[in-house]
Parts: sequence; C-alpha cells; structure tokens
Amino acid sequence: MSLHGVFPYLVSPTTAEGEVKASVLGDLVEHLVAQGVHGLAPLGSTGEFAYLSNAQRLQVVRATVDANRGRVPVVAGVASTSIHDAVVQTKALVEAGVDGILAILEAYFPVKDAGVEAYFRAIAEAAGGRPVVLYTNPQFQRSDLTLPVIERLSHIDNIRYIKDASTNTGRLLSIIERTRGRMEVFSASAHIPACVLLIGGVGWMAGPACIIPRQSIELYDAARAGDWNRVMDLQRPLWRVNEIFAKYSIASCIKGALQLQGFDVGDPIAPQEPLGEAARAEIAEVLASVGAL
Repeated sequence: MSLHGVFPYLVSPTTAEGEVKASVLGDLVEHLVAQGVHGLAPLGSTGEFAYLSNAQRLQVVRATVDANRGRVPVVAGVASTSIHDAVVQTKALVEAGVDGILAILEAYFPVKDAGVEAYFRAIAEAAGGRPVVLYTNPQFQRSDLTLPVIERLSHIDNIRYIKDASTNTGRLLSIIERTRGRMEVFSASAHIPACVLLIGGVGWMAGPACIIPRQSIELYDAARAGDWNRVMDLQRPLWRVNEIFAKYSIASCIKGALQLQGFDVGDPIAPQEPLGEAARAEIAEVLASVGAL
C-alpha cells in the first residue's frame, strides 16, 4: 500500500462526560471521504490523543474504521511513554482494522537516541507489516527523532513515511536526501505544503485538512500536475487557515471550525477551553474567505 495525498487529522468528538460521539465522527468521515481525501488519520495531535484513555482511543479508531468501510487508508496514532504500552496499543489498532500506524513518542523524562530508536522499532514489529509513519514534533516532545535515528529507522521495511512538524523545511530536505527511496515525507500544518511538495513530499497529514478538504485536494492535484503557478495561487489564501491553527489551541480551533460547519463535535477535552466569540468570529471569516463556510 502506498500512502500519499491529503490525510486529515480527525478530531475526537466527545461529550463532557468523555463519551465518544461515534455517530458524529461517522458523519465527519463520510463528509471527508465524499470530498475526496486520500486517507484518514485519527488520534493525531488534532485528535487530542494525549487527553484520551486507551479505551477512548480504541473507540475513536473503531468508529473511524466502521464509517470508512475500507474506502481510503486509515492510519491511526499510537502514542505512549513506554514501549510495552505502545506495542499493546499497536496490536489493538491492527485488530481493529487500521491500514497503518502513526507512531508518536511521548516522553516525561528525556530519552536517548537508543531508546527512541527501540521504541519505534517495537511499534514497527507490532504493526504486522502495515506501513508506519514516524511523527516528530519538537514543539511538544521532550525527545525528538534525530537525523541519524531517522536514517537508521528508514531501513526497516515497513517504516516508510515520516511526518515532521519541526517547522524546519531544511530538515525535511535532509530527511528526503538521507532516506531517498526508502522513506517518504508528509508535510505538517507547521510547513507550507506547496514547498514540501516541491522538494519531494508526498502529501500532508494535518488538522486543517478537516475543515478545508476540497481546497487541500485541489492544491495537491495541482502539485501532482506540476502546475506550480496554480499551486501558489491556491496556497496563498489557504495559509490563513494555518495561521489561525497556529494562533489558537489546536483542538479548540479545529473543533470550533467544524461546529461552524455544522458538525456537533463538542468542546475540546478539559482542561482545554473552547474558543471565545471573538476567536470563533475570526475563524468564521477565514473559512468564508477560502470558500469553506
């Protein structure tokens, strides 16, 4: 299976009591697939994985897989501070029917390179041959994936992708050059997708694609066609969405935007706070400006 294109990071719709709103998630999945997304990524940062129990995480993934009905690849997040728990999570998600794993390292204490590498190797083995996407985000992680570790992991058969949210486009080019032919790069919302596609990226996995799927796909298609003038014409207004995504709390922003679009996804999980009226008005104006409201 080859992964490419636009993979929205799904939100995790929940009630105030922590119940996963499976039907709402199903409606969102149906909408995104109908728009033409190339895959779905539950339990990314936008999915508030850090605020969910393993049982809730599994509910989110099962609801996604059920609603998707095999139409596009589902690449679900696994995140833990321990190798044992990460392996348990991975095996549970494989049993739930995911097509790939998005591997995230949480760390309370810093972890040296050898431990970081062992963590991702264990997830890859537990994935049972399914493709693994490494996820690195130094803004939130105490232990990042260094270039030498990424290069070594790229030699594992099913570790074939990386989503790097470092904001450092030069680092992306270094990854592409060091792992050419073995590992493909996805853009994050921290990067300008047009630039990542130009240097050899294969798509992007990001929260904003939840609220601008059609526009994201148009940009990706233009890049695939090599029409870079059109790519930039599309990218310039869309970057405003990334700007508000960076300005406000991740889950609050995307959930607030989806509510404006008619999806009853609920508030961000406490102690996060929902956005105020001024922020919601700003998001509504941005969505309207790009034809997403």
